[in-house]
Amino acid sequence: MPATSAYISPDQLCVGLYIQLELAWWEHNFAFSNFKIKDEAQISALRALGLERLRYDPARSDCPPLSAPQPVAPVQPVVSPPSPAEQASQARAEKLKALRKRLAEVDRKFVQASQQVKTLNQTLRSRPEDASKQAGEIVGAMVEALLGGSGVVLHSINSKAAEDSYFHSLNVTVLALLLGRQLGLDSEDCHVLGMGALLHDVGKLEVPSKVLLKSEPLTRPEQQLLQLHCEFGLRMGHKLMLDDEVLRIINEHHEYCDGSGYPRQLREAAIGRLSRLVCIANQFDNLCNPLNPRDGLSPHEALALMFKQQSTRFDAVALKAFIRVMGIYPPGSLVQLDDQRYGLVLGMNPSQPLKPTLIVYDAAVPKNEALILDLEQEPRLSIDKSLRPAQLPREVLEYLNPRQQLSYFVEPSQSR
Repeated sequence: MPATSAYISPDQLCVGLYIQLELAWWEHNFAFSNFKIKDEAQISALRALGLERLRYDPARSDCPPLSAPQPVAPVQPVVSPPSPAEQASQARAEKLKALRKRLAEVDRKFVQASQQVKTLNQTLRSRPEDASKQAGEIVGAMVEALLGGSGVVLHSINSKAAEDSYFHSLNVTVLALLLGRQLGLDSEDCHVLGMGALLHDVGKLEVPSKVLLKSEPLTRPEQQLLQLHCEFGLRMGHKLMLDDEVLRIINEHHEYCDGSGYPRQLREAAIGRLSRLVCIANQFDNLCNPLNPRDGLSPHEALALMFKQQSTRFDAVALKAFIRVMGIYPPGSLVQLDDQRYGLVLGMNPSQPLKPTLIVYDAAVPKNEALILDLEQEPRLSIDKSLRPAQLPREVLEYLNPRQQLSYFVEPSQSR
């Protein structure tokens, strides 16, 4: 390369420059590789080559190249700081996102537990020798979750898995363990309680499905056959080599403190203390989730019925503790806020029974983006009253979509 040659960018080209192309003859359309630019057409053709730089000879050029263009600094947009209202809106959006993530995780864990219970029921039929170990693993994980933190948050479940036929034993186990925790049971007693609750209906495996699934009132013989599931369960529990206290729960979970239960019409002193806890959880779930969903009570109604009309059936101390566990407005309850908005309770923290988490009806917000409020973080809002589904406008009921079958699960409480 001649010592006088230099490089320029395509933007510096002008008529009169002597160009020396560093390309093979077939890589350009010019007659020669070295030539003096004579018009704008040649400049355009040179730029069309797409080269980052071109060599030229100053000594053979008629003029110097154009000045190199100076890089233009990008214009930085002026960003105004968010207003207090925008900051508050953003903070609420972040809280809502975190809350939705938490609720989705609880749903996921419920689905996982539900599948484990389904597998357990299959094992009870095909490999009963393995069932006790499986049940112990399910209960052990739940007890660890319940006793591992400073508290728990109880949720109603939105997952479709709640419609699975195995949700009842899972419900009773969750509710019984919550009640046991409220009453101060230690880990060992909670494990026994959980095993008894999870397997309380094991005897129904020997009851014909046409009796179990009959939605019309049972005949007297059918009722007697159904009641035998407690004794069938005791017999199966012996085959599973379950602990005596677990066997007792299976046999006594329908015994009432006033002697009106079955199979032996026992009274309070004769009924095991853990059996009395499972009896309460079992009755509550049966009231909320009967075979015919149209007969189901809301959680609020079920608690009121048990406390006002059926209280003699249950251990008085345990029943009061259960009401504390479930809260004034249990998950699954339909409520109206003091600002007249309607809501469905999703979750509650026993330490803040009047401040549950709920989904709120708003016609301006799509159903799949419905606002979720944690009343612990909304000091100006409170619940005014509980409602029956029939008291809500149809569009509100369809929006909130309370499940015909309620299921419950827990998560360790978190600092908020």
